[in-house]
Amino acid sequence: MTKSAPDETDKEIDRRWSAMMVVAQGGDRGAYETLLRECVPIIQRAARRQGVPADRLDDVVQDVLLTVHRARQTYDPNRSFVAWVTTIAQRRAIDALRRRGRQDRREVHAPLAYEAHADPDPHVDERWEFAGRTKTLGEAIADLPSSQREAVEHLALRELSLDEAAALTGRTKGALKVNLHRALKTLRTRLGGGG
Repeated sequence: MTKSAPDETDKEIDRRWSAMMVVAQGGDRGAYETLLRECVPIIQRAARRQGVPADRLDDVVQDVLLTVHRARQTYDPNRSFVAWVTTIAQRRAIDALRRRGRQDRREVHAPLAYEAHADPDPHVDERWEFAGRTKTLGEAIADLPSSQREAVEHLALRELSLDEAAALTGRTKGALKVNLHRALKTLRTRLGGGG
């Protein structure tokens, strides 16, 4: 057992922890926190004895502390606190080992398999790139002056004829041509296509 105070015997520690648990059952939060902190080495030792690997030890400690918290009102002060918490720790350690065993049977650790696995859709990168370009183009068009944006939307995106676009917008064919030309020049500059 871990010594909490100099020259304290195992029985004295057990009696002190038992008394702290009784006070904690009565609602003393400080005593409860101190007790939980001090009993962590007991929990770790019990888990190690059950064969819990070092990388799972903290999980078992947390599980035991939660169990102690949930079952704190069931603790009988006439019994050894150390024996009570050790029994809980042993059971939680066994549970952790069982979980790990089930997990190990289901999971395969093969980090290189991800690198060697072929993507089922070889065009996925192209779609992401296209989506990014489409978003960038949409933002650039939205930043154009309204007359230029209108010309791009009707003539380039919707592919209307000059006559149809002029009838729809109320602008002349010449104005639509000029606005489309200016819009395309601005878009080329903004999107890095040159002037």
